[in-house]
Amino acid sequence: MANRQIVLDRLPGAEKLAPGHFALKDGDVPSPGAGEVLLKTRYISLDAANRAWMQGATYRSALEGGQVMAGGSLSEVVESNVDHLKPGDLVFADIGWQDYGVAPGRRLQKLPDLKPETHLLSVYGIAGLTAYFGLLECGQPKAGETVVISAAAGSVGSIVGQIAKIKGCRVVGIAGGEEKGRWLTGELGFDAAVDYRSPEFKRQLRAAVPEGIDVYFDNTGGDVFEACLFAMKTHGRIACCGALSQYDGAPPPHGPRGVPGLIVTKRLTLRGFVVMDFADRNDKALADLQGWVASGQLKVTEDIVDGFENLPAALIGLLHGDNRGKRMVRV
Repeated sequence: MANRQIVLDRLPGAEKLAPGHFALKDGDVPSPGAGEVLLKTRYISLDAANRAWMQGATYRSALEGGQVMAGGSLSEVVESNVDHLKPGDLVFADIGWQDYGVAPGRRLQKLPDLKPETHLLSVYGIAGLTAYFGLLECGQPKAGETVVISAAAGSVGSIVGQIAKIKGCRVVGIAGGEEKGRWLTGELGFDAAVDYRSPEFKRQLRAAVPEGIDVYFDNTGGDVFEACLFAMKTHGRIACCGALSQYDGAPPPHGPRGVPGLIVTKRLTLRGFVVMDFADRNDKALADLQGWVASGQLKVTEDIVDGFENLPAALIGLLHGDNRGKRMVRV
């Protein structure tokens, strides 16, 4: 059997990510050794972090030219040399953009039998858990407070806003374009939406939060972060989840200005996090998420692209903001 692989043929550096940075190759199907599991990929998760890994080491090693593109996947066990997994089990695995991969069994956990299975990559996967812990643990919203989310139509942001509504907050989403704004307010129940692409963005933001922001969930960094920072209330909290505006292309010419003094005078709390920080509490989070989905309080939006060969274009499109909700590729 051939093992299709998409390789990061060369690093993009300061240029925008393009299809030419990738190459499609055929490799061998690996054989699992002692304590290892052979996996077959069903769906590959696409996230802005895929691009960030090309810039250098983060919470994982930096990507290098010539290696199989990194990424998480919903995969099926084909062969198992561990006791707790058997053929047919589903796991979340970090085996990259390829049909087959081998992973240490100790790093894998059988996923529950939930339908549709794509929810295991979205609301019950990293996106849902990131939204849950980032908002509730880092943002600590209280009923009646104003919560603002950047990249609000994306996989994490769209869930953050709905959880904030469940907790009794007033929710404002920042997204690109009027159409996404209408979707946030009409379909997901946000109280207001602001278009960061509009030349009137800052005026729109001020109008949407006339009394200021209690909790800001930041997925983008850059100018949007700066605008929200200056709209924060005293004792406001900022959950720093990502910096999408700085991942693709040349870095911005400057960072937010006047930050140290503002943080002090407004007594702000800024907290960066990654979802693995809260892994010991996943069971409680998943129980809450499943309950909200079952009750209809939390709507799940998935953007599924068909075809392994479409992975590069699908990631590039995500970086351009083409998606609503969680984007993944069905292999």
